[in-house]
Amino acid sequence: MKRFLLPFILLFSTVAFGQDTLVLKLDSLMRTAFVRGIFNGNVLVANKGDVIYERSFGFADTSKKTLLKPNYRFDVGSISKEFNGVAIMLLRERGRLSLTDSLAKFFPELPAWAAKVKVQHLINYTSGIPVPGLPDGTNDQLIFESLRELKELKAVPGSIYNYSFVDVSLQRRLIEKLAGMPYAAFIKKNLLIPAGMAESEIDYPIDAPFMARAFDGMGKATPYLAGTKGWLRLPARDLYRWTQALHGGLLLKPQSLKALSENFPGGESSLGTVVYEGNSMIWHQHQGSNYNYEAAFYSHLADGITIVLMTNNQQMKVWPLKTAILDILYHRPFTIPKKSLYLGLRDRMLLNVEDGLNFYHQLRAKEQQVYDFSFEIGDLISTAKYLQRRNKHHDAILVLGEAVKLNAKPVDLSYGHELMGMSYQSLNDKPNALKQYHQAIAIYPANKNAANMIQQLNKQ
Repeated sequence: MKRFLLPFILLFSTVAFGQDTLVLKLDSLMRTAFVRGIFNGNVLVANKGDVIYERSFGFADTSKKTLLKPNYRFDVGSISKEFNGVAIMLLRERGRLSLTDSLAKFFPELPAWAAKVKVQHLINYTSGIPVPGLPDGTNDQLIFESLRELKELKAVPGSIYNYSFVDVSLQRRLIEKLAGMPYAAFIKKNLLIPAGMAESEIDYPIDAPFMARAFDGMGKATPYLAGTKGWLRLPARDLYRWTQALHGGLLLKPQSLKALSENFPGGESSLGTVVYEGNSMIWHQHQGSNYNYEAAFYSHLADGITIVLMTNNQQMKVWPLKTAILDILYHRPFTIPKKSLYLGLRDRMLLNVEDGLNFYHQLRAKEQQVYDFSFEIGDLISTAKYLQRRNKHHDAILVLGEAVKLNAKPVDLSYGHELMGMSYQSLNDKPNALKQYHQAIAIYPANKNAANMIQQLNKQ
């Protein structure tokens, strides 16, 4: 396989206090991550209020003609929900709402189920409101109109966690209603300006100057299809400023911040993941992604460490990179992450499954030092599910056929056969579907999903 390495690009560096060895190790990590193709973006590391490392790696768009700089803005995906949550708690501090208020109080035009959904449910994503079958690019008004036609909830509010764009859209609509001004105007006046985030914008156009533009693992530009509003686009330095303002008490009272950080078991809070000891926040981290943008930050308040990573070429490696950065900061041995096998395969498989399978075999034979094969069957299964969601069931069966040949755990092999059965079932091939479900049970007798599917098919 022909290989090439992109040039290492270093655009900006800040060393706050002579930690040359530390910075060299950070630089070695991020340079290698860039060369391996797992990080194209901006990184910032702060220690006790001083930015000790801030650099840009790679390109601002798929043309690879414009280099990234520290002031480039990135979409941060669901990290934007922090601003919704903080805005709602700020309105609560001002007496505009209570967390026990129901949606019916603010939106009487919604059906009777709205009386059961509280503001608290909205901000911890336990509303029980189902996700409507709306296409990509759906706007907030269409979402609200679909809710006016909704007959019943998916679950009792407060009983399950389900992070969805419906709750996010309702949060923004609630903020606008109570603030008496557009969402973006309220956020800018009450959160961005107080936090010193002068370069941050709500819904900053994707094609505007100094906006990083996303591209996929094959170097193709990624269309941005989201029709909902309220997405924050900002540089890494401003996301760092956000953490400092939030944790420093500039935006909310400590008790409001702690209440906002509470999560449903197994789910995230509006602030992502937060750990407290008593009334003291210990650490806070959050990751978000959107159309091949990805961003993450980690703040350890007790140790004074904050890490910000932003990319316009999602590789699902921001958390492993964060771990490696922490290992360096704490003077521990560190491991440089490898490239995602799943992301390397999925788009190629979608374009042409035979070419994708050939590429997989080439990687398997020659590129295990670059690509992460630690959960090979899981990456193949994820690729097959990606194809299934796009109704490419014949292609998914071919990929799953490779997956179940591997020397893997019985539970994973069983799941592979189960998914093959589902694809055959979608193709109305009952004999092969039953064959795969029976194989799934033979490998792993505890596979109840496969057993239930056999029962359903035999009843037909």
